[in-house]
Amino acid sequence: MNAQIRHLVLVLGDQLAEDASALANFDPTQDVVWMAEAMQESTHVPSSKQRIAVFLSAMRHFAQTLRDKHWPVDYSELDDPSNSGTLHGELTRAIERHRPAALLMTAPGDWRVLQAIKAVAKAHDLPLVLRDDTSFFTTVRDFAAHTKGRKQLRMEYWYREQRQRFGILMEGQQPVGGQWNFDADNRESFGKKGPQNLPAPKRFAPDETTQAVLGVVARLLADAPGQLQDFAWPVTRSQALQALQDFIQYRLPLFGQYEDAMWAGEPWLYHSQLSVCMNLKLLSAHEVVQAAQDAWRQGHAPLAAVEGFVRQILGWREYVRGIYWTQMPGYIDLNALDAQEDLPAFFWTGETDMACLRDALQQTLRHGYAHHIQRLMVLGLYGLLRGVRPQQMHAWFLSVYVDAVEWVELPNTLGMSQFGDGGLMASKPYVASGKYIQRMSNHCQGCKFDPGQSTGTTACPYTTLYWDFLKRHQPLLAKNPRMGMQLKNLHRLTEDALSLIQSQAQAHRESH
Repeated sequence: MNAQIRHLVLVLGDQLAEDASALANFDPTQDVVWMAEAMQESTHVPSSKQRIAVFLSAMRHFAQTLRDKHWPVDYSELDDPSNSGTLHGELTRAIERHRPAALLMTAPGDWRVLQAIKAVAKAHDLPLVLRDDTSFFTTVRDFAAHTKGRKQLRMEYWYREQRQRFGILMEGQQPVGGQWNFDADNRESFGKKGPQNLPAPKRFAPDETTQAVLGVVARLLADAPGQLQDFAWPVTRSQALQALQDFIQYRLPLFGQYEDAMWAGEPWLYHSQLSVCMNLKLLSAHEVVQAAQDAWRQGHAPLAAVEGFVRQILGWREYVRGIYWTQMPGYIDLNALDAQEDLPAFFWTGETDMACLRDALQQTLRHGYAHHIQRLMVLGLYGLLRGVRPQQMHAWFLSVYVDAVEWVELPNTLGMSQFGDGGLMASKPYVASGKYIQRMSNHCQGCKFDPGQSTGTTACPYTTLYWDFLKRHQPLLAKNPRMGMQLKNLHRLTEDALSLIQSQAQAHRESH
């Protein structure tokens, strides 16, 4: 096949940065950008309408940005009659049209997608040039070097190394404020009065392009979970920058203090909602961290809030990416606790009488969003305590959230939330009774269940399942020194009490 162009430059839906490594040295006289909407990407897990719309709208806006620079863009829309429905098929068609000498792309964020693209390149005997994703602080090679020779991986040590390496919140080689983290200052609840004078988050009315996408999703994916009527996510670089500025100005100062707090009917609170912008690469990790650090230096936000926010990005976000790419493909099949329950059907409807779970589920289906404590300590906690297969929890989280890309979602769900990797991501299972939710929210006030009760008609299912979980996994948990106090409390329960708890836990699984 005689080459017609130099590079077919592949741009995926989560690589929407004008300064992406794949676009460096782009020559519009020799190269063509390829982008494709594929039905398979919306249905290999049943993606929510909000998630699909975010990706498609952001992709179409980005394609237009490139066209405005007079760059050639080969773009397949979802409702194009000739669309094959798969990335494999659309890339094959593009190769036949353009006859490139090579394929070029920024390294993707999904193992499955990378394998599909490699297969197409191999089938056409084309070189596939992969460049590092420069929207992150670090590379996967950096993480692999960090793990070498370590018996245990812990995010804290990785985080400290990166703080020192990049000079983030540092005075020489020491952390500003004299300590590496301020978790003790960042765990407050709202109290009985609840959040006061909450700032409204920056929301973006759908423009003509987004409205067209919403129409396509409503028409072609009518059976997808979730809703579209409240769609107002940032889908362009300009909107992402506005969202960043809005967070820094109005919510960062109180972010740390209330980052673990929840309140019924309040989805946004002091959280940034920037993960969708970052995971689509409309914002880079560098500029978000810099904006937060600048806010502290200017006296606009306290150190505890800024450090807590930086930790999520420079620490967790880069760490989970390293876990994903160094542990795949086997990581996705791990099930250290041998959890075999099916995901309850009400996760797709939000119809449950557990107030905290209902609020988080309905919010998720409406907005495609829940903040990290809702994901970890309400939704994830329920799945972990109940014994849901971690692969099913992973598929659900990947399906419903607008910011879900597998490199970040899988380790956070299967590893941190469900302990499916046996402790690679988290040093212990994140388990708690309904008392935790009562302490950090107002959900229990209007709920029919009592978090202080583990048996009986008003017993909180979280509390029942919590003791059942500890009992079921007692031999394994006894090997973990961080579980000592919880197991000590378990041992205070009589065998009769435990027998009643186990019976009620099983009855809950069967009735829900």
